[in-house]
Amino acid sequence: MSQKRLIRLRVNGEMREGFAEPRKLLADFLREDLGLTGTHVGCEHGICGACTILFNGEAARSCLMLAVQADGAELTTVEGLASRDGKLHPLQEAFWEHHGLQCGFCTPGMLLTAYDLLRVNPTPTESEIRAALSAVLCRCTGYNGIINAVKAAAARLRQGEQV
Repeated sequence: MSQKRLIRLRVNGEMREGFAEPRKLLADFLREDLGLTGTHVGCEHGICGACTILFNGEAARSCLMLAVQADGAELTTVEGLASRDGKLHPLQEAFWEHHGLQCGFCTPGMLLTAYDLLRVNPTPTESEIRAALSAVLCRCTGYNGIINAVKAAAARLRQGEQV
């Protein structure tokens, strides 16, 4: 049996640490050891995108990474989008307002993928939004509400609101 390794990382702006077996997936470490259950695990093969987080500022699949690989990294999970006082992030508000939510299983991955898109491209076209979000599978919404939500969040960004 392999020994657990100490993992120290910054998650949602806070230093966190825990011990994990060398082969433990980052998604499982976030959920089981750090109690951040917003990161969903769907396929465990990197296909569905439900486990998407921001790893050192860029969208990444946490089911394809080992927890030990995250030692020293900066992570953002869906729990880190809202402000500390509970105010929703403008992207979360747009998902709510434009019916980008249904069952909610894909929502964390959609939000963080959209966040990463808007970080890189604050004025995406609809086809660019669709291409970026094609990395996250949704079985409920038909994507139209999600696309409209990202468009609305992009418009807020152009008006000076921080996304």
